[in-house]
Amino acid sequence: MAERPRATRRLLAPALLTASLLLSACGGGSEATGGALSAQVVDPPFDVSSTPLTDTDGEPYSLTEDTDARLTLVFFGYTRCPDICPAVLTNLASAMTRLEEADREQVEVVFVTSDPARDDAETVRAYLDRIDPDFTGLTGDLDDIEEVGESIAIGVTDGTRLPSGGYDPNTHSTQVVAIDGGDDAPLYWGQETSSAQFAADIHTLLARS
Repeated sequence: MAERPRATRRLLAPALLTASLLLSACGGGSEATGGALSAQVVDPPFDVSSTPLTDTDGEPYSLTEDTDARLTLVFFGYTRCPDICPAVLTNLASAMTRLEEADREQVEVVFVTSDPARDDAETVRAYLDRIDPDFTGLTGDLDDIEEVGESIAIGVTDGTRLPSGGYDPNTHSTQVVAIDGGDDAPLYWGQETSSAQFAADIHTLLARS
């Protein structure tokens, strides 16, 4: 089993993509998929929570019931994050432009806010529209967000009010988690993953399914 990376802000890494998508065998690293991927594999994969959150149209959205893509990439963060969140999301957006249309149509990118007190549906939608209008945005009750995050080993905690009057979300994830068509999550990418690496891995995973 691959060792979970130590997070910079108290979060756990998840895994991704089960046998129904691409894994012919489970192992302790990207070699288990039959090639050198930038992604890391965790065995056994996580069972993704079916608890619905709320999309930017105000409708319930479950990561298991409402995703029909062969590969769903999930990132937890918040719209006021000054560095990691926009960097990761921008790399994902750039990766989508590197894919051929046939691949792009089989991938969904979902952003889940870890700061629902300030990230309402309108705020999340406006934020994502500046990055990639096709990205799905989710908000909801913090307890539900925590439950969904926990199911894929992502820690989410409420923020604290600073003495200066500012606001500091205590944790948000830096991993991008992949969910396959079987609603399992056995693979993840770290925050340093480039757009080229995302695109190459996505193409490889889809081609092997």
